[in-house]
Formats: sequence, structure tokens, C-alpha cells
Amino acid sequence: MRRPRGRKPRYSKAVLSVLAAVWAGAGYPWSVRLKALLPSWLPWIRKHYHLTPEIEQRLLAISARQMDRRLRAHKQQLKRRLYGRTKPGRLLKHYIPVKTDSWDVKRPGFAEIDLVSHSGNSGEGEFAYTLNLTDVYSGWTESRALLGKSQVAVQQALDEIRASLPFPLLGLDSDNGSEFINWHRKRWGEAQHIQLTRGRPYKKDDNAHIEQKNWTQCAQAAGMGALRLASGSCSHQ
Repeated sequence: MRRPRGRKPRYSKAVLSVLAAVWAGAGYPWSVRLKALLPSWLPWIRKHYHLTPEIEQRLLAISARQMDRRLRAHKQQLKRRLYGRTKPGRLLKHYIPVKTDSWDVKRPGFAEIDLVSHSGNSGEGEFAYTLNLTDVYSGWTESRALLGKSQVAVQQALDEIRASLPFPLLGLDSDNGSEFINWHRKRWGEAQHIQLTRGRPYKKDDNAHIEQKNWTQCAQAAGMGALRLASGSCSHQ
């Protein structure tokens, strides 16, 4: 009787289940970053999973390419759970209205938001961003430094900014980037009673307040170079 051809799986179910758990716990990072994160997650892994030293070594030895292959099914399942079979952008257009008129507010709390990348001459890989929020009425500006622009990282920065504002956040206007226009943000806005709006695609004038702050707070302050990430945040009025 012939034995089935092909190589046996190199990684056990225990290894792959821990890998998937760390990937989810770390906010679904891309494979190269996930591999770099694994050693720092060992204390958490040892607390929740009783792995032998041999299994730990196999976990740390998985290449980024193998991580992509082994997590492919999890990624597809996550995508189906979040978006179903309909593209998210098409549905969200019905729920997050376009704002094209000028702001007419008489109190603070309605803000514009944007991301500024610090990628230098290359947009490949993962790099730093600055998340800027500017209140339209008062001009109050809050900034947070991010590594990458995942929905989880953006949400954490938004929560930090909202908690540090000296007034309640009532409205948030953004561009059409997926880091802002997604179902997580819609549910967050509804839960916090924050009105979400968006500008027209390729019309930066719709977000003139934040575009001005992007220049003064990031480009000029950083000398058109990399943002200082030592403090992780800054606020301006």
C-alpha cells in the first residue's frame, strides 16, 4: 500500500493555535511584525498555555511567509465576520454621510481628523503615522503617534484623544480611508453618541481645518522629517 505523498505538517495544532491567539491579541499585525512580536509575548503565552520548550522553539522558528499561509483561513473568517459578502465601503456610504457644507458650530466638540504618514521616500512596509484631531470651533489640536494604521491602533489613539479633550467629542469628520470608514468606527460613534461624517474623495478642501494643522503640527514641527516618537503624544491649542 502506497503512503500518501507530500510533506507532513511541520507545525502542530498547539503551535498554530497559540500563533492565532497572539495574532488576534496583538491586533492582527502583518506577518513580519507578528514574528518580531512573538518573543515579547512569551510571558503571556506561558501564562495561558503550558507549552514545552520544544514547542516554544518551533513557534519562534515560524517564518513570516509560513505565518501568512497558516493564518490565511483565520484572516478569511475574520473578514467574512466583519464584512459579510458585501464590500464595506458601499454599505457605509449609506450610513456615514458626506459633509461638503462649511462648519457652522457655536461650541467645541466637532472635529476633523486625519493621518499623516512618515514613510520618507518609500511607502513599503510598516512605518510611523501621526493621528491629528482638530476641533473646528476652538482650534484645539491633539496628536498621537502610531506604528501603522490598523483599525485597532487608530481606535486606541481616538480613545486616548477623546479622554484627554477638555470638552466632550460630539462630531468627527474624516476622509474616506478605511482606517476611519469602517464598521468598528460606526459602532463606536453610535455607542459614544458621536456624529460621523466624511469628506468627498480627492477633495482635501472638505477637511481644510485638519489639512492646515497637518502642515503646522507635523510637517513644520518635525522639520519635514521623522516625528519624534519618544513621548508618543502631544497636544496643542
